[in-house]
Amino acid sequence: MVSEYLKSYIENALEQASDKLPKKVIEDLRQSLLNIDIDIDESDVDKIIDLTIREYQHSLIEPGEAVGIVAAQSIGEPGTQMTLRTFHFAGIRELNVTLGLPRLIEIVDARKTPSTPMMTIYLTDEYKYDREKALEIARKIEYTKIENVISSISIDISNMSITLQLDEEMLGDKGIEVSDVKKAISKLKLGKVHIEDIDNYTFTIYFEELDSISALFKMREKILNTKIKGIKGIKRAIVQKKGDEYVIVTDGSNLEGVLSIKGVDFTKVQTNNIHEIAEVFGIEAAREAIAREIKRVLDEQGLDVDIRHILLVADMMTRTGIVRQIGRHGVTGEKSSVLARAAFEVTVKHLLDAAARGEMEEFKGVVENIIIGQPIKLGTGIVELTMKPNMR
Repeated sequence: MVSEYLKSYIENALEQASDKLPKKVIEDLRQSLLNIDIDIDESDVDKIIDLTIREYQHSLIEPGEAVGIVAAQSIGEPGTQMTLRTFHFAGIRELNVTLGLPRLIEIVDARKTPSTPMMTIYLTDEYKYDREKALEIARKIEYTKIENVISSISIDISNMSITLQLDEEMLGDKGIEVSDVKKAISKLKLGKVHIEDIDNYTFTIYFEELDSISALFKMREKILNTKIKGIKGIKRAIVQKKGDEYVIVTDGSNLEGVLSIKGVDFTKVQTNNIHEIAEVFGIEAAREAIAREIKRVLDEQGLDVDIRHILLVADMMTRTGIVRQIGRHGVTGEKSSVLARAAFEVTVKHLLDAAARGEMEEFKGVVENIIIGQPIKLGTGIVELTMKPNMR
């Protein structure tokens, strides 16, 4: 336990170091020193703070460092070792998740929808320890249509009727009653109809106003695609145990819809759809998600990339307030330099557009200076040195 005297000493020492360290580092140091488990004295405090200052100063980037090129190389080189694979999630055939290079390309290309959208939904204390309660929420979330709970459907052209045979096992699995199916059908605008039960799980719908076979087939499609319950976009919702709590893993993503479900812990919900995160939580959350997703992909492949390179990519993709891809339709296409844009892709188009608008090239970046053979404004080139050899 830290004594009152030592607490006062720590506060004074941190105050003196506040001009050398950022506020976040000072705060982390304060928490660590005040809650330390071993006995320390004033000299130990001084050593810890001095070591922190030294490590922090060594971590800073030198002026003129080519951070963009280093970050690109740092991510691109190990990226060539990545495998092209799709992983079967938790041994379930219907649920896949894209990993490796395809997933990394999806992220940096800022695709509107991932090829395998998925969510991890954490539950509140009331639901997360009880499997049955977790299943109840999973059933509310999973988008269920009539076609998901029937074993067969037949059309009788002579009577202008459609007969549905419901699957008892699927109804139980989805937590749906026969009355729920009938209620969903009754909400449809099918004209004048009446429903006749054949047995507990089979019934026939008679259409009294239909006069053509094509109209009957259209009604069949309309009935099959009718929603019984759930959130649009969530094809599957699977309950899994993580540690001592149950979580729901979904095939499909609908962040806004899931947050409205009672029992879902909105502070922990995760999705791999970056654009959904940006729409619901804002651009800063999207920036965090991009960094987290890239880091996760690299870690899964056993590749070690410094988090600062990944954060630089995330910053560049989100700096305009919307998620932009790394490419000619995004970050690269937004460069102020005409020659830099032209050097990347569609050269003639960029040059013609720039000429039509009367743009001026200021030669501030790397690419444009290399094109004309000037020293780039990085490293030693960042300093302009003037010599007067005749002066004594």
